[in-house]
Amino acid sequence: MKYLILILLIPIFVCCQKSENSQLVVIPQPNNVEIKAGVLKLDKNCTISFNSAELKPLAELFAEQIKDDIELKITDAEQAKIQLQLTGTRDAESYSLATSRKGVTISASTEKGIFYGLQTLKQLLLFSQSNELPLVSVQDVPRFGWRGLMLDESRCFFGVEKVKQLLDLMALHKLNVFHWHLTDVPGWRIEIKQYPKLATVGGIGNDLDPDAPAQFYTQEEIKEIVKYASERFIEVIPEIDMPGHARAANRAYPEFSGGGSQSHPEFTFNPGYEGTYTYLTNILREITELFPSKYIHLGGDEVHFGNENWNKDVHVKQLMSNQNLTNLREVEAYFIHRMADSIKTLNRTVIGWDEIVDFGLDQENSVVMWWRHDKPNILQNALNKNYKVVLCPRIPLYFDFDQAESHKYGRKWGGAFSPMEMVYQFPPDSLPGFNENTKLIKGIQANIWTERIQDNTRLDFMTYPRLSALAEAGWTNNQSKKPDDFKRRLKPMLEYLNSINIGYYNPFMPKETPEPTGKFRE
Repeated sequence: MKYLILILLIPIFVCCQKSENSQLVVIPQPNNVEIKAGVLKLDKNCTISFNSAELKPLAELFAEQIKDDIELKITDAEQAKIQLQLTGTRDAESYSLATSRKGVTISASTEKGIFYGLQTLKQLLLFSQSNELPLVSVQDVPRFGWRGLMLDESRCFFGVEKVKQLLDLMALHKLNVFHWHLTDVPGWRIEIKQYPKLATVGGIGNDLDPDAPAQFYTQEEIKEIVKYASERFIEVIPEIDMPGHARAANRAYPEFSGGGSQSHPEFTFNPGYEGTYTYLTNILREITELFPSKYIHLGGDEVHFGNENWNKDVHVKQLMSNQNLTNLREVEAYFIHRMADSIKTLNRTVIGWDEIVDFGLDQENSVVMWWRHDKPNILQNALNKNYKVVLCPRIPLYFDFDQAESHKYGRKWGGAFSPMEMVYQFPPDSLPGFNENTKLIKGIQANIWTERIQDNTRLDFMTYPRLSALAEAGWTNNQSKKPDDFKRRLKPMLEYLNSINIGYYNPFMPKETPEPTGKFRE
């Protein structure tokens, strides 16, 4: 009989736990939460303390972020209402957060962990009534170490303030990698002192208007954004696309052009001209001075779109003869190896799109971004070759794809699109090689390509709330993910986005949030 009673009680206990956890409103969902009865009310005037001077900037930033609701004073007193404590030797991104009737304690072994604990506290405050917090014990650590977002600014330029707003919302969601696509066919968006025409000439135009005035980030603006991101524990990874997608650069310095094809003119750098490697290495040297990240993304994708001219270029023909190269794919591999060697001499690690898998790069100094969702064999091949991989497949992690079947201004792939729910459930266990190679999977990343995103309004609409779903997919373990509860927690997040004038897509009221239209290049 006692076993029967126990069996009958188990579902009741599980149900109660689910009900209690539903009180917590945080995205991404922490991985271990215990909620107790009662609340903690923080007064309008509140104090915060820390046990290490390293935490002072975090306390000051947090105070600035919540100043509209709470006037937070930094104090050394042990009786401070919010206490930050560096302690122990845990995972660098893990943290503990405990609220009691006496106050809040956040502990971690690193500043980054403390920062993430503060983001959880910030959300608890944002979504609370009258600054009343549930009494909770949170023990949290992310599922993936790489939780990224890429923004393409070659096709559409957004500027410093919009990028900072994006970084703020990434930080609130505990995303930690900002991949910045700064060069491509339409425009070159970063100042290079040694080659100033890259910005002033290569920066002319965008995906809609090839004659638009030059837009680019000065080196001082780059430093400002990188510092801003660093203060929020976001690593900024620059992408300088090569050997293809180079038309903007070739407008500025045509002597390094390898030509292109009829549909993609001046698409490549010249892999047969020795000066090309000096030119690009000089550019990357300035890039390393601006970006402290250990990674440089060199692109390496879609070169076949515009390498037709290599067949008749005298420099390429001479290269093929000298190096015994038999086809253009081998020429491309030669180029990638040369530039990978340059990146290594600059003490950086190469990242490339999944086309680089077959080039035989050093696995210890290379990271592959798997993007071709329709070619899972490429992911399997990369893992079989022991490459570290970031998962960013078009479906569902390209945010230029439609969010709903009724949408018509984004992209679809054979009718497939990228709804929030699919982003939330990524990656599926059925992904080739995923379960057998978890140590090689660095994490996940969404990519915002901007061929069909031509202004801030559409950027917001295509990014949110999928960014929230991405954050939970990257942070929260499968056993802690509950799609229905995510949607419950999403509603106050949408209210917050509304309060800061973010024009998101509302999946709960799709007819009331029509898709922004725009002029797009066909």
